Amino acid sequence: MTAATAPTDRRAPGRPRRRSAPRQALPDVVWWGICGLVAIMFLFPLAMVLLTVLKTSSEAAATPPHYLPHHLSGQNFRELGDADIWRYLLNSSEVALGTVVGTVILATLGGYGFARYRFPGRSLLFLGTLTTLMVPFQALLTPLYSVLIFLDLQNSLVGLALVYITFQLPFALFVMRNAFAEIPQEIEDASEMDGASTLTTLRRVMIPVAIPAVVTVALFAFFSAWNEFLAALIFLSDQSRYTLPVYLTTLVTGRLGAINWGLLEAGVVVTIVPCLLIFLLLQRYYMRGLMSGAVR
Repeated sequence: MTAATAPTDRRAPGRPRRRSAPRQALPDVVWWGICGLVAIMFLFPLAMVLLTVLKTSSEAAATPPHYLPHHLSGQNFRELGDADIWRYLLNSSEVALGTVVGTVILATLGGYGFARYRFPGRSLLFLGTLTTLMVPFQALLTPLYSVLIFLDLQNSLVGLALVYITFQLPFALFVMRNAFAEIPQEIEDASEMDGASTLTTLRRVMIPVAIPAVVTVALFAFFSAWNEFLAALIFLSDQSRYTLPVYLTTLVTGRLGAINWGLLEAGVVVTIVPCLLIFLLLQRYYMRGLMSGAVR
């Protein structure tokens, strides 16, 4: 008489059971569905902006709204050109580029110092710099205005760029300090053994390795300065020096506070295009720079 033996499981111990095909496909379907809904939420406002730009002024202000233009029109862009929009694009470009240059130079030097030099109070100073990120921007507008008056930089694009640099520096220092700290010390030591000075080592060895972080800092500085509205509205009183976001508010408001929605959306498109092109050109550096120093 033979004893019945229980069926044995021949799988390797600890090996998970293989899921059936429907159960395995379900999470992917749900995931792509959620991603699709999120993408639609982000793309729908942009699509409405583009459709509004192609409407006439009367059709864009119609109530109830017409979601699709009945007749394609370039009237809004022609009105922008007639309003001398290029002067204000140039003002925004000068402020944004000045902010980028100043932020990158100061953050690179400061981040290198925090990453490589040991001095008393280094950690406390770096922590104090980061805590300024928690200070509301609006709370410092009055003191900053007083400082600009003292320096005779009120109603000046240079003064506005300095304000933007001030608020970009804490985050920029954080990114650059982590990027330089991630670079092995041996690379810098080898450069110094070849007779290179500190600045030469920084310029020819460290910065090329930390290019993703530099691009990330530059992108954040450019986007912030290009799109900022409140500080430019307060610190600039001469209309000829207005940046593009401020000028659009004066341009699209008509009689009794009526808003020319078509003209406003055309200005929004003009504002978006430079940011979109720059991001698409530099996006391969962006995530690498943003994650610099995250994993040591």
